Amino acid sequence: MPLSVFVVAVAALIASLMWVTGGTGASPWRAGPGMMTGPASTGGPVRSFADADRAAERFAAPRQLHVGEVMRFSNGYYAELLDKGGQRATEVLVDPGSGTVRLEYGPAMMWNTAYGMMPSPARTVTVGPDRAVAIADQWLAGHRAGEHAAEPDTFPGYYTLHTLDGSGRITGMLSVNTATGQVWYHTWHGTFLELQEQPDAR
Repeated sequence: MPLSVFVVAVAALIASLMWVTGGTGASPWRAGPGMMTGPASTGGPVRSFADADRAAERFAAPRQLHVGEVMRFSNGYYAELLDKGGQRATEVLVDPGSGTVRLEYGPAMMWNTAYGMMPSPARTVTVGPDRAVAIADQWLAGHRAGEHAAEPDTFPGYYTLHTLDGSGRITGMLSVNTATGQVWYHTWHGTFLELQEQPDAR
């Protein structure tokens, strides 16, 4: 089994177990009026950025969040969710065939200290943005030669960074934990196709 497929399968299994058992802590994904307890089917196939925006907004609205940047990959859509103040809250995936929206695998589930599957008190940030870029570049040099990291986007407990080729074109994404410096490459997206930015992300 390819490593990328194995990573996605393990992440999905962990998420499923967390939904069933209830996880730990007080996650905003499980409790309160209008909160859903798993992936949400949101209106059928997604064929455009407008469809992806609508699907992600229907998922985000009950959590008092809204959609920021949206990206289209060969395996589906990725979206940032922002809080009322425009701060990045978490990341979701939108399945183009079914319109199903779910928390993104990996860091959004396991590292996010506010909106993840295992929320926790804010941890001390030992890795600043510049250090995160350096860590990402070091990891890329050893695993994806010819790529480098863009500026980091800050989420609760981690950064997510676009990865770029030598001409500055987006090739993928990775995340760096703000407490440990651990790197988690987003293997599940497939090939990057398009980006739609929102102006109010901070």
